[in-house]
Amino acid sequence: MRTVVVAVGRLRPPFQDDVAHYQKLLGHRTRVEVVEVREDEDVQRRIPARAFTSLLAVDGKAYDSEGFARFLEQRRLAALDLCFVIGGAYGLQLETADHRLSLGPLTLPHQLARVVLLEQLFRASKILAGEPYHH
Repeated sequence: MRTVVVAVGRLRPPFQDDVAHYQKLLGHRTRVEVVEVREDEDVQRRIPARAFTSLLAVDGKAYDSEGFARFLEQRRLAALDLCFVIGGAYGLQLETADHRLSLGPLTLPHQLARVVLLEQLFRASKILAGEPYHH
């Protein structure tokens, strides 16, 4: 299973270093590709065909770390690519999304949401591997 993160907007410091850090950590465990698009209109064409699409949204489903790991394992067992979509500063409506994911009730800057998502993907990979993850 390939995981793709499609994000509206260009990543800027200080978030670039954090995203690079988690991409490096994830690179040893799973395939995660981060794709930046300029405009909301560019999102749909960057979602892989036959991918399960999860839109990050404040009204989405929230998980604890173990629940998120189970969600990822279910996606892996379904043998489809997984695509997370992060909107820009004003959010994004994506009617074709299969799922809506919330990182919590707080509103996060879209660049920080990218860091948090990658960190949670890394944490979930550790949980699924049976490794300690509270570090």
